[in-house]
Amino acid sequence: MSCDDVTMVSATEQVPHTNARRTKTFRSYNQDQMLLMPPSLDDWLPDDHIARFISEIVDECLDLGAIYGSYQEAAGAPPYDPAMMLKLLLYAYSTGVTSSREMERRCVVDIAFRWLSANTTPDYRSLARFRRRHEAALGDLFRQVLVLCGEAGLVTLGRVALDGTKLRAQASRHKSMSYERLGPRIEELEAEVAAMLQEAEATDSAEDRAYGVDKRGDELPKELRRRETRIAKMRQAKAALEAEATERAKAKHLERTKAKATTSDKAEATAADDDPKDVASAETAHTQIRPHPKAQRSFTDPDSRMMKTRDGFQFAYNAQAVVDEGAQVILATKVTQAATDVNQLIPMIEATMTSLKAAGITRSPRIFLADAGYCSEANLTHVDGSHISALIATGRIKHNEPVSRAPRGRIPKDATPRERMARRLRTKSGRMDYARRKAIVEPVFGQMKVRQKAGHLRLRGLSGAEIEWTLHSICHNLRKLASAGMTTGLVMA
Repeated sequence: MSCDDVTMVSATEQVPHTNARRTKTFRSYNQDQMLLMPPSLDDWLPDDHIARFISEIVDECLDLGAIYGSYQEAAGAPPYDPAMMLKLLLYAYSTGVTSSREMERRCVVDIAFRWLSANTTPDYRSLARFRRRHEAALGDLFRQVLVLCGEAGLVTLGRVALDGTKLRAQASRHKSMSYERLGPRIEELEAEVAAMLQEAEATDSAEDRAYGVDKRGDELPKELRRRETRIAKMRQAKAALEAEATERAKAKHLERTKAKATTSDKAEATAADDDPKDVASAETAHTQIRPHPKAQRSFTDPDSRMMKTRDGFQFAYNAQAVVDEGAQVILATKVTQAATDVNQLIPMIEATMTSLKAAGITRSPRIFLADAGYCSEANLTHVDGSHISALIATGRIKHNEPVSRAPRGRIPKDATPRERMARRLRTKSGRMDYARRKAIVEPVFGQMKVRQKAGHLRLRGLSGAEIEWTLHSICHNLRKLASAGMTTGLVMA
């Protein structure tokens, strides 16, 4: 069969299909159709879209004076309007878009982004710089949004729950090295560098004899420059691990000194803890301390720490949040480098009080709820001494351990803080309150990680993690406002 025959057969086979389409009337479809009137992006965005809600909140409810005040008149092209940039960031993070490059792309292909940016396209560098530049202003924006939540009746301050979650850092396990490998590897690279320097020097001498002293050829090889950079990073990581181990050893030394003090000479023990001589002796005693051989430090994000996550051990940060029961509004946030939560109870309670006071809310939560990860003798003693209403799980119930009924009678005078807390947890009201802990805070982490992609960070460093976690917290509270129909009755799609 010739090519002409194939062409004729194909054309013949297409005729029935074409005729079938013509037997039915379809709506007009012409991709080259010109618009008779100038288009309006406002007509293309639904009235109940979350982008409209965020735009209205930024324009009418938030005070951006601190952000605008940070700009000064200077030569060059004028910057993008901060209100527009903030709208893009808040909408992007509330919909799970955290990449500045993806934000730039969305400003071209996404109607909501184009509507918020007034049909302009900020480049990804401007978006990334804006996010980094206004780190301090984000804390005030979080406070302002919390004020709006309070005015909308979303902050009840009955039960509030505290918990932490791991945020994956922008760092790979393959770009790190353990302490026991750092020393030998540094020596190997230094030997390679020395050999390459000798070879380069010999080559330079030969070229000087051949071509003259004034000829070029004295640049370091690229491979040598790369090795020198890597050695510098390794030395920094090694020094950081040693400094961290020394500080930890000094803290343990002072704790042991305080623990040995008897009840009768507490005043002397306190004075001894504050004595510069003891502090100096502790520093001298632990100058030779070395980190654990398996301790690791990332070359990509040195501030991140190896933590246990759902995906195994990864470089991550520990994000803290205090959540109100009423509408699951976040009251306070923090990001730490500590893998455990035990040292975050008191700081987070104080941060909650400070946040509420800054938001103009004079009431205090009825009760704080925290899991066993926050339980320690120091925390329980502090809670008892400061009269903070809190329920802290004292640990898991062991196998075959009898669970006592609701306690009756007065609390024994010689009861320890842990025994007092365990007694409170076994009362009827204690069981009812603590049973709500997981239902208050866990869904918040789930919503933020699934809908806002908060589980993986884009920015590196502790300050970058703080920026992103604060942004995610602001967006979470804004979503709660939108769901409640704040200001205009808009309901988020």
